[in-house]
Amino acid sequence: MTVLRDADLAVAFDRASRSYDTLVAANPGYHAHLRRSARRLGLPEGGAGRRVLDLGCGTGASTAALAAVLPGAEITAVDASAGMLERAAAKPWPSGVTFLHTPAERLGEVGVHGPFDAVFAAYLFRNTADPDGVLGTVRGLLAPGGRLGVHEYTLSGRRRERAVWTAVCGAFVLPVATTLGDGPLYRHLWRSVVEFDTVGAFAERVRGAGFDRVRVLPLPGWQTGITHTIVARRADLPEGAR
Repeated sequence: MTVLRDADLAVAFDRASRSYDTLVAANPGYHAHLRRSARRLGLPEGGAGRRVLDLGCGTGASTAALAAVLPGAEITAVDASAGMLERAAAKPWPSGVTFLHTPAERLGEVGVHGPFDAVFAAYLFRNTADPDGVLGTVRGLLAPGGRLGVHEYTLSGRRRERAVWTAVCGAFVLPVATTLGDGPLYRHLWRSVVEFDTVGAFAERVRGAGFDRVRVLPLPGWQTGITHTIVARRADLPEGAR
């Protein structure tokens, strides 16, 4: 079994978009965890006047978390799946929220220009063919000292968490997804997590891409050791900044 990539993955997300919100709503803490990760960006003075890029917005759950935590922010939300993006854009949004259809690897081709005060990426990096390239693009879009927040399934590296993830997928996620006709996408989900970086390895990847103050923060509940927030700052702060 191969992990879905690029066009095949976008098509699978297009198909799954019709039931995606229903399925993730059954995940305890899903939306609360996204809001917690959004708060961990730690933007001073809230959202007013801030520019935020929501990278891999899906059906808009991460966008909603950002809008709740950073009221008044200008949020640009992008995704590679037209189906997911259509679902997201159809929801009610405050002014300042816009949606664009593009893969993370091609942001410059659709007029996504910085500087952004923060970039938030939820469940994105393990679905990209070139995570280092995307991190480099993100760094280039951030203002000096801008914040990166990654909310991702990144296993701790302990056998227990890998076993819990596999058990949850096998007992609940895959049977339900298969019934809905989305088995290939969620088999990809399971496999992409177990084959992606551990959270420590991903934190080192972020440091290597030109970020500092990298922190790994756990999330509560059954996802402890499975899902993490990784927050960092573009390393080249302007002179005199702290």
